[in-house]
Amino acid sequence: MSVALLSVAGVALDALLGEPKRNHPLVAFGRYAERLEQRFNSGGRGWRSHGVTAWVLAVVPFTLLATLLSALPYVGWLVEVAALYCALGLRSLGEHVEPVAQALRGDDIEAARQRVGYLVSRQTSELDATEVARAATESVLENGSDAVFAAIFWFAVLGAPGVVLYRLSNTLDAMWGYRNERFERFGWAAAKIDDLLNYLPARLVALTYALLGKTRLALRCWRAQAPKWDSPNAGPVMAAGAGALGVELGGAAIYHGELHQRPTLGEGAAADADAIDRGWSLVQRGVWLWLLVLCLGAEFYA
Repeated sequence: MSVALLSVAGVALDALLGEPKRNHPLVAFGRYAERLEQRFNSGGRGWRSHGVTAWVLAVVPFTLLATLLSALPYVGWLVEVAALYCALGLRSLGEHVEPVAQALRGDDIEAARQRVGYLVSRQTSELDATEVARAATESVLENGSDAVFAAIFWFAVLGAPGVVLYRLSNTLDAMWGYRNERFERFGWAAAKIDDLLNYLPARLVALTYALLGKTRLALRCWRAQAPKWDSPNAGPVMAAGAGALGVELGGAAIYHGELHQRPTLGEGAAADADAIDRGWSLVQRGVWLWLLVLCLGAEFYA
């Protein structure tokens, strides 16, 4: 089966079933990663070399297993579809952001704060309605890139091994890639590898957002604002996405009790419930565009 049909099948499964409610492979992987971290970074004393070793032990065996299973006759294509399905988080993203918009429309700020707290790591207990909407819209744009588009990209490039490599690497970055005393050295490899794997997908996502929204504004924001953002991949994605939506994102936010003055992203109106919905729609339309391009590419190649 072509990578296009397999991609469509994986996205369709995610749309129909959502994330597995029980026995999600990434949950089991997370427990395994925690044990590796306890072994190689006990007391936060692990060095970069320990982080590299732990990353290899966490990712390489499962990537090799995906390579072997996907090559099996008759059933290899099922492994391919299952790998993409388990790596995607499209429906889950919508299930998390839509309640935030609904709570804002109902003027239930406490529920909105609680719901957006499931999406972001910043402090949400004192956010006003605009700040809640800003946080949710940023999360839609960034998680759309990390949890959806990058997974499709690596599946299209390398099949099941590619999407397994990406999703496990991205999970380790979320667990180990912090700049604090515990993970500064140990998590260095996980953070850098995730940056590398996301570099090209993030820029394709930024281009996708620009093409499907206010294109000129999105490209201008991408060029001018992305270099100011602390993440080399989130910057282009969120700057272009904010410009495409014609909304202003970024600004001050509190993380772990510390105030961070972040650069402004995008341009236009303040974020609101409508911005969240339009951001979610932008991600969905982007997925349809990517699947269309894959299908047209497969037809042209054939």
